[in-house]
Amino acid sequence: MSRDSSVNSHRMSRRSVLRTAGGLAAAGAVGGAATAVTGRSASAAPATFTHPGMLHAYGELNRAKVYVAQGKEPWLSGWNRLTANSHSAGSWVANPQATVYRGSGYPENYGTLYNDIHAAYQNALRWKIAGTTANGDCARDILNAWSAKLTKIDGNADRFLASGIYGYQFANAAELMRDYNGFDLARFKTMMLNVFYPLNNDFLLNHNTACVTNYWANWDLCNMNSILAIAVLCDDGAKYDRAVNYFKNGAGNGSVNHAVPFLYDSQGLAQWQESGRDQGHTMMGMGQMGAFCEMAWSQGDDLYGYGGNRFMKAAEYVAKYNLGDSVPFTTYTWGSGQNCAQMSQTVISPDSRGQVRPVWDQLYYHYAGRQKLSVPNIAAMAAQGRPEGGGGDYGTTSGGFDQLGFGTLMYAK
Repeated sequence: MSRDSSVNSHRMSRRSVLRTAGGLAAAGAVGGAATAVTGRSASAAPATFTHPGMLHAYGELNRAKVYVAQGKEPWLSGWNRLTANSHSAGSWVANPQATVYRGSGYPENYGTLYNDIHAAYQNALRWKIAGTTANGDCARDILNAWSAKLTKIDGNADRFLASGIYGYQFANAAELMRDYNGFDLARFKTMMLNVFYPLNNDFLLNHNTACVTNYWANWDLCNMNSILAIAVLCDDGAKYDRAVNYFKNGAGNGSVNHAVPFLYDSQGLAQWQESGRDQGHTMMGMGQMGAFCEMAWSQGDDLYGYGGNRFMKAAEYVAKYNLGDSVPFTTYTWGSGQNCAQMSQTVISPDSRGQVRPVWDQLYYHYAGRQKLSVPNIAAMAAQGRPEGGGGDYGTTSGGFDQLGFGTLMYAK
């Protein structure tokens, strides 16, 4: 048996346990908390990390490789969306910076980082799926160029968005390339641990010295994602536990009970924390929490189903409203600023309603595909955006690069 076959067999066995555990957790939820029976403590990192084991594990990569080669849909359409994106060209040349700035009042240059990250990721996908050396070399060279130069992320509070969003995305690109000839994985790990992780951890601990509920869910979530991704990349169990425990019990708005504050169980829906803000950031939240759940799933933890499918109900809620239907809304109140001044939202926000982001296929293929659950609103949203693209397909500003994308290609079942 090949190493890849052995890894895949092991993963499928663990996922079978997770699939069964999801139902047990949903049935046994008490007070919104449930623990999946995975054969190890839900709060303990795996004894041995699975690689690749973030947004794309062996099964997803192999399925895409086989079906693209066979010309099957929807994988072929997803592949064509990838190869048409200029970031996936093997001729892409990195533009590394010693310091990356994000935030007003600073010489912002963070666009160079997110463009290069998406180029590395997309080239890595092309190498993994088609085996093209030019794309593999390109992804490797981008990652090596940045790890040789980047020493700091700076700016106003937005530096924490940069550390989170680009931290988890960068780690995902590196995870795909970790065994590639000439890739300096050790130096890349050092960069992630010295440049990204300190900001990720500081934000979850101190929230930029503000009230713990001052920042929207996405701020916590992206930094949680970065810690989880760095943990997998570096085989660091303590950091893995830090991220997963924050998802379950954290004081900030990214933990699941704060990100999804109100349940409407009779309707199979749940309100998202940013729903009263606008729909663009709300859908970003679907992508951020979805990424966290998928990375944990690849390591054997079912957080998609945590708390009786709490996240699924929120995604159904967000999808339903953005399809043009009405949803319930409970007044949302939180503490803001440094003195926790009370703020409230009394109605759901229609701003950016119906915005297209590449977040839905991952959720659809998990809940409907893996778990065989009925998610009609997620299904309808996913169908509208298929085949999903990635960075560069949804605008040139940072919002178009908040998700790595290509969910149709990578998650279709």
